[in-house]
Amino acid sequence: MLGYVEMKEALLWVQTKSFATVQVEYWEQGKTEQKWRTDLVQTYKNSAFTAKCIAENLEPGRTYEYRVEINGDSIHLQYPTKFSTQPLWQWRTDPPAFTLATGSCAYINEPVYDRPGKPYGSNHQVFTQIANQKPDLMLWLGDNVYLREVDWYSRSGIQHRYTHDRALPELQPLLASTPNYAIWDDHDFGPNDADGTWVHKETAWETFRDFWGNPTYGVNGQKGCTTMFQFADVDFFLLDNRYFRTPNYCKTCPERSALGKEQLQWFLAALASSRAPYKIVAIGGQVLSTSLNGETYSKLFPAERELILNFIEKENIKGVIFLTGDKHYTELSALKNAAGNWVYDLTASPFSSGVFIDAATKEQNELRVPGTVVTEHNFGLLRFSGPRTSREVELKVVNYEGKEIWKKMLSYEGVK
Repeated sequence: MLGYVEMKEALLWVQTKSFATVQVEYWEQGKTEQKWRTDLVQTYKNSAFTAKCIAENLEPGRTYEYRVEINGDSIHLQYPTKFSTQPLWQWRTDPPAFTLATGSCAYINEPVYDRPGKPYGSNHQVFTQIANQKPDLMLWLGDNVYLREVDWYSRSGIQHRYTHDRALPELQPLLASTPNYAIWDDHDFGPNDADGTWVHKETAWETFRDFWGNPTYGVNGQKGCTTMFQFADVDFFLLDNRYFRTPNYCKTCPERSALGKEQLQWFLAALASSRAPYKIVAIGGQVLSTSLNGETYSKLFPAERELILNFIEKENIKGVIFLTGDKHYTELSALKNAAGNWVYDLTASPFSSGVFIDAATKEQNELRVPGTVVTEHNFGLLRFSGPRTSREVELKVVNYEGKEIWKKMLSYEGVK
């Protein structure tokens, strides 16, 4: 799997079946006369035999092919293994157009440990359809795996779930040629609706780090999956709504928060500091929706939701797009604040888990953009394009068969 890809380096993730040494050979596409190698990495049982190899000293805007070696033997795969570094456009050209694929809730069946009855996961070809779109990067919005009862209480159980799901054949081409970034939500953090009291959250965090290739994990010395990166001219803020979360249903807890004080302060300051035309904020649960069903911000953390939205308004921050998951259906929400700026929230769900068929009638969301509810397996595509001073976002929702369900244009002027 590809993790982060920057102008000068890229992270390549590999999992072996047992104790082994891993190395990756890479070269610029079409120039096989010169090749480079990553440092050798040893895999160990405690980290589920995972390795992170860093391809260094790359050149911006180039395409590289790579080949994995395990214990010195080349691994021959049936799909392309390549990546493109980010171009150096600043002070030279307009920012490049690029496409982001995103979504949440990927349930991969394992009958021996699943609940009896009809399988909860289906239509795993959705990942093939994402790969067919050839996105420039992929952002996973949580519930990327579904920890089961058998997994929650042990390191080996959590590692098994990730290992089982990561081996899905339909996933392989997408993982191997697309930079992958991720946050988590309750199902890849712990039990359903788990919060910061979860006793095994440190083990879950360590496993998340082992299996994902984000640039960092946590801010200001804290743990969690929080990080930030830039792709072309867009800033991405990846937030952790679980590690520091106060108890969901504690009636007497004085300060209720999904993010915790330290992370919230960092996020708001970083958001205000961003000069990007669009700020993508990834967080597991819905932010804008006014629904009081499930784990929405409006239901569980209304004061923190108001604080965040008031901050965006008072600081006159433009181009904020929340990307959220969790709800097992897709919808777009839009809010024009008192400063005249539009704030968006695309809820993209599910990839392959159960679908909330009655969402359109049972979810009362006053900020929903009409006609955007999707109740089948799907994913979102955001394409950023246009001159530096007038960037636009084309937003598509595509189903598991590759059919476009709807398309909207997002801009500073609203939804088109």
